[in-house]
Amino acid sequence: MLSMFEGSFLGDGGKLADTDRLECGICWSVYDPAEGDPHWNVPAGTPFAQLPEHWRCPTCDAPQHKFMVLRND
Repeated sequence: MLSMFEGSFLGDGGKLADTDRLECGICWSVYDPAEGDPHWNVPAGTPFAQLPEHWRCPTCDAPQHKFMVLRND
């Protein structure tokens, strides 16, 4: 199931589970909290809601609000 982070949650990171993976709506790159993001020096285990404000897609530079939640419901 795919739900839009920007539209469904209106940017409310509190509605994201710590384990939610999110996919960039521009380039389809996936942020997986289990892996973190070596490009931005984000350690493994960092939930999307706890990413620094300046974090952007490491592939296409899209802002965080362009990411969609990937859920396995």
